[in-house]
Amino acid sequence: MRLVNIIMAYAAAPLAGLLLSLSVLSGNSQALNLPLNNMVAATVSLETDLTLARENVGGIYHSARAQEEIFREQEAVLRELAQKSSDQTQLSDQIYEERILAMLGPPIRVYSSSRVEIKIFKLDELGYRGYIAKIKLFDPSVFRVELAGGTLGQRETTAEAVRRTGAVLGINGGGFYTSFKNGRQVEYPLGNTVIDGEYMGGFNPSDDLFFTGIQKNGNLVGGIFPDKNSFSEIKPWQGVSFLPILIQDGRPLSIPKEWSTTRHPRTIIGEYANGDLIMIVVDGRQSDYSSGVTLERLQYKLAELGVKEGYNLDGGGSTTLVYKGEVLNRPSDGRLRPVVTNIVILP
Repeated sequence: MRLVNIIMAYAAAPLAGLLLSLSVLSGNSQALNLPLNNMVAATVSLETDLTLARENVGGIYHSARAQEEIFREQEAVLRELAQKSSDQTQLSDQIYEERILAMLGPPIRVYSSSRVEIKIFKLDELGYRGYIAKIKLFDPSVFRVELAGGTLGQRETTAEAVRRTGAVLGINGGGFYTSFKNGRQVEYPLGNTVIDGEYMGGFNPSDDLFFTGIQKNGNLVGGIFPDKNSFSEIKPWQGVSFLPILIQDGRPLSIPKEWSTTRHPRTIIGEYANGDLIMIVVDGRQSDYSSGVTLERLQYKLAELGVKEGYNLDGGGSTTLVYKGEVLNRPSDGRLRPVVTNIVILP
């Protein structure tokens, strides 16, 4: 409406000015010898044009109102479609969640906050036992990789890392190796370790060690990176390294022969298609309880559970799952092994 008023003001301005001029000049027309009759005729013509302009502006106004009504109707339809799409997505997520839970069974532990949801399940298969944690990140900052003692060169148990950080959940992380510095034994992580987007100890290219972790938005990423450019492209925020990759893009990958047929305790991290994380620990080397599992058999299990991405972390005596300060699994050493990196989930 404001636009119409502005248009009318501009259209009327010349006529108003001209009429004012004529009223002033009418008394002095003879003295000035001006062609007043011609000016009056021109004024009448201008007034006619202005009348037509008013009609056109009125038409534009009514047309604009009609367009506005159409726009509002279209906007309402789009809102309705968006709501239906959102409802359908929520329904799909709910159905997917129900299918996952149907495969995992009833949870034995549940933790829920505004930032994360954690559900713990027992894993009881022929020949091996363990635990599965399904994690829904509402705030990706709860997912953290922790160096032992918060610095390079040390080791600590998963339980110590959970206690030190106040975490709800923790598993052991990537592989590590021993070195010596200034005559002192120090421990360093294998491959690449990233914490808050920073490379711990710099970038280390590799043709066999993978890196896996999350981006700042919580998406799980991973792969083998022979150069820094390809590694930087995935924008890692938190993560660790080991080998091998078990499942990528929903497809099992080939496993090196020396890794494929031996049964050991295992620690796995992966992701479902809906973005939920999965962490698995399998106990082993305890014939009366759990003998461990081969990586090939674990691939089948991951595929059966519908896992889209799966990475084998450091296993053996390092394999540990801690929930609210309680060690749920049975480490094969009979005690907790200090490690260099742990993955923790904060409250």
